[in-house]
Amino acid sequence: MQDDAATPAAPTGTQTLLRGLAVIQAVAAGARDLKEIARRIGTTRSTTHRLASCLVDERYLRVMPQVGYLLGPRLIELGFQAREEVPLAALATPFLDRLSALTGDTIHLAVRDGDEVLYLHKLPGRNGPEMRSRVGHRMPLLRTGIGKALLLDSSPQEWHRLYELCQPAQSWEAVQARMLDYVTGRYAFDLEDNEPSIRCVAAPIRDASGQIVAALSIASTVPYMSLEKMQGLVPVAQEAAARISGELGGG
Repeated sequence: MQDDAATPAAPTGTQTLLRGLAVIQAVAAGARDLKEIARRIGTTRSTTHRLASCLVDERYLRVMPQVGYLLGPRLIELGFQAREEVPLAALATPFLDRLSALTGDTIHLAVRDGDEVLYLHKLPGRNGPEMRSRVGHRMPLLRTGIGKALLLDSSPQEWHRLYELCQPAQSWEAVQARMLDYVTGRYAFDLEDNEPSIRCVAAPIRDASGQIVAALSIASTVPYMSLEKMQGLVPVAQEAAARISGELGGG
C-alpha cells in the first residue's frame, strides 16, 4: 500500500478523481468495507475514508447497516440518463458495420413496437437481391427471425396470442416447439416464415436490467444462407448482440 500520509485533507486534481473512481469500481466489484476498498485501490484507510465519505455525501455510494458500502442512487440516475442520451441505432452502428463487413449479408436492427417489429437500421448485403425491408418498416413479430428474438423472454401464452394475430403458415405446435428451442439456444431463425427464399439468424440485445430491448439479424436469400451457414452464424450474431448489450450496460 502506498504511503499517502502527506496527502492534503481535501486533495484535488486528477489523482483524486481517479482514486474516487477506483473506490466506486471497488464497491461495484464487491468491496463492502473500508479495509477491503483500501486494499483493492492501494490507499491508506484515512484517505479511503475521506473519498468514500465524499462519495456517500454526493450519493454516488450509500452505506447500509450490516451490509456496508453499495453503489448509490446517483449512479442509477446517471445510468438511465446515459442510456436515454445515446440513440440505440447510433450506438449499435459500429458493431453492425463490422457484422456487415464480416458476413456480406443484410444486417437489421429492430425493436418491438406493440405487436410488431420496427426496423431501426438496415445495411444491405452484397449477397443476392435487395430485400424489401426498410428503416421504419413494421412486420408481425412471429413472422420474422428478429421478431422471434425479441420474444425469447415472453411466455408461451404471449406467443400464442401473437400467433393468433398473424396466423403463420406453420401450426401453433410447430411454432411453439421452435420458440422453445430458440429460448434454450438464445437465438432465433427466420426459415422463409415471412418471405419466400429469405432466411435470417437473429439474436437479442439486452440492457442493464437484463431485459430484451432490441435484436439484430443477419439475413440473405436461400442460395446464400444454407442451414449449415445459419448454424455457423449463431455465435457471430450472439457476439455482436452481446457487444451492443455491453454498451447498454448489459452483461
